[in-house]
Amino acid sequence: MNSHAHPAIAVIGGSGFYDFFDNEAVTVEVDTPYGAPSAPVAVGEVEGRPVAFLPRHGKRHEYSPHTLPYQANMWALRSLGVRRIFAPCAVGSLRPDWGPGTVAVPDQIVDRTSGRPQTFFDGGGVHVSFADPYCDELRTAVIGSAGDALPMRDSGTMVVVQGPRFSTRAESRWFAAQGWELVNMTGHPEAVLARELEMCYAAVALVTDLDAGVEEGDGVHVTDVFAEFEKNITPFKALVRRAIAAVDGTDTCARCQVHAGVSLPFELP
Repeated sequence: MNSHAHPAIAVIGGSGFYDFFDNEAVTVEVDTPYGAPSAPVAVGEVEGRPVAFLPRHGKRHEYSPHTLPYQANMWALRSLGVRRIFAPCAVGSLRPDWGPGTVAVPDQIVDRTSGRPQTFFDGGGVHVSFADPYCDELRTAVIGSAGDALPMRDSGTMVVVQGPRFSTRAESRWFAAQGWELVNMTGHPEAVLARELEMCYAAVALVTDLDAGVEEGDGVHVTDVFAEFEKNITPFKALVRRAIAAVDGTDTCARCQVHAGVSLPFELP
């Protein structure tokens, strides 16, 4: 693996993925029109393939969900040659039967954030298709890579809240009443920015807790969330590794190439 390899696949995740590579990773500093990404990008090999890793919250978890440099993160990955992104994340469950340790591969997203820059196209009349926000090919790779270590749910709607606070019981019950299954703080605008840059993107969600409105008790505590994530990190990483190996091809799939026939106000990196 050398510093000139162009990783077509990326993982955006937490610090538990730093020892993800099969070899010693190369650190790449990337500058973007939107500032620096959360951290330098690490590039190494996973199952014989060059893969980029970007710690979503920074090397020392410097960024809260509402302060993440989402635009810089996505632009940096695209400029390195990335066309396909797996996005492991921690989520709360809005269903009692989707308990901690469950892995879900959502197929829909609901945005309940506010004030986050969520587009690269402030002008030019560019409108991207987002009816199906996640790449079917990447979702299929994850679902087909399920093992016996963690229970798998092959669909679901993830509602993304502003954070950094957790939901009230009333909010949680309202989300569940809509038929939504998962709650998260970082899935938007990550997914739509990836789509605007024509990169395939799939969330891989690990349930760490039942949300406040699902069960009685003291509500969600961040220490419990981190502990549950750490408890399941080894089989969770193994799942993502198998999904990377299962991806067929390295270019953006046809469905995620949303700018065909459209004149863009700038060239994609």
